[in-house]
Amino acid sequence: MRRHVLIFGLVGGLLFAALQYTEYRFIVIEHSIELYGALVAILFAAFGIWLGLRITRRREVIRETVVVKEVLVHVDSPAPPGTDSAPFAPNAARQQTLGITARELEILSLVARGLSNREIAAQLFVSENTVKTHCARAFDKLGAKRRTQAVQLGKELGLIK
Repeated sequence: MRRHVLIFGLVGGLLFAALQYTEYRFIVIEHSIELYGALVAILFAAFGIWLGLRITRRREVIRETVVVKEVLVHVDSPAPPGTDSAPFAPNAARQQTLGITARELEILSLVARGLSNREIAAQLFVSENTVKTHCARAFDKLGAKRRTQAVQLGKELGLIK
């Protein structure tokens, strides 16, 4: 009995395999153009997606911001011989007569330290254009045409150290 079941199952499996093979051949032969078209479409779609992702991928840019905070430390040091030991105080009367604001005076003192407009803007947390405006107004009030001339006039008038 087992032998008959085994033979029957084996013959049924072979017939089923033959039927699937003929059906497969019929589909491939009958619809070969559609299958090749679908295969080409899948290949081109995969290539297009890969190329699109490759072209439009975001390149990682690592930006590092270094924040430096200047901390002023008061140090009592002996004054060199022949100099005043009193701290510098700007000439307030001269400042008022010229009409120089505190911000313009602050920017003028930073210009005297040799800082650029960009460095001054970063230190004071303002835009570079704001620094340029304050510089231009201070230069105009002092009658200076250049940065060096403004610094020299500011020192002569006792506005900056």
